[in-house]
Amino acid sequence: MSKLSLTSPVRQFYRFLLNSTLNESGEDDLGQSAMVFSPHQDDETLGCGGTIIRKKKAGADVKLVFMTDGSSSHAHLISENELKSIREREAIAAARLLGLEASDTLFLAFKDGRLEKHRDAAIEKVKTILLSHQPQAVFIPYYKESPSDHWVTNRVVLSALKQSGIKATVYEYPIWFWHHWPWIGLGGSRREKLSLLKKSLLSGFGLQILKDFRCAVYIGEVLELKRLALSQHKSQMTRLLSDPSWLTLNDVSNGEFVECFFQNFELFYKYNLPER
Repeated sequence: MSKLSLTSPVRQFYRFLLNSTLNESGEDDLGQSAMVFSPHQDDETLGCGGTIIRKKKAGADVKLVFMTDGSSSHAHLISENELKSIREREAIAAARLLGLEASDTLFLAFKDGRLEKHRDAAIEKVKTILLSHQPQAVFIPYYKESPSDHWVTNRVVLSALKQSGIKATVYEYPIWFWHHWPWIGLGGSRREKLSLLKKSLLSGFGLQILKDFRCAVYIGEVLELKRLALSQHKSQMTRLLSDPSWLTLNDVSNGEFVECFFQNFELFYKYNLPER
């Protein structure tokens, strides 16, 4: 974590509470075949990149499914077709560093930001993929994620799992749920600080994260490899054009947001279907 994070008493207290309730996944879980569903190209590395690395080291078969084409992230500066092509190449490069082959990545290419409009079609495509690969474990975004493509991915995959009858262990991973105080500081104007604090409190962030995220995968030994994999998503981590309006993940909350993904554990809301 960053220096600011380490000196934050509230953050330290949350970390203490989290560590006291975590159950670390064992080698048997890591060895299970898995399918990771990512709303956009980079969510897979942010949310469970270290886990993918560890699963591959344990001999597991892992597939990545990208739900959208990622074409809207910087569409005000670059054509959507070009950005779509760039992000697909970046995803494959990142996947290789996570231990996968290009053939392990599938691109459904639904329009970035419009997944909800294609929910039924997405369910059918995901169901076909699931029936073809029969994964033992499925990774999806956390159900309380705020961006629409994230929570729609959650609903689509769960619907496809239920319709297919596949009994899998589900691991929900947080991305933008980390974008709450105290994991990021209350920067900006007074209005911005109050808005972030209100959002964090209304989301039930403190209690919810302690209630749901009991499963953890230790990734301390592969953190640098995960960081290298994330760096392959150059369109999200660097400015491809020298224009200040090309925002990167490092610009979010002065880098505190990205550092949330480089703690020693990746956290998951874990359950078995159809128990939930």
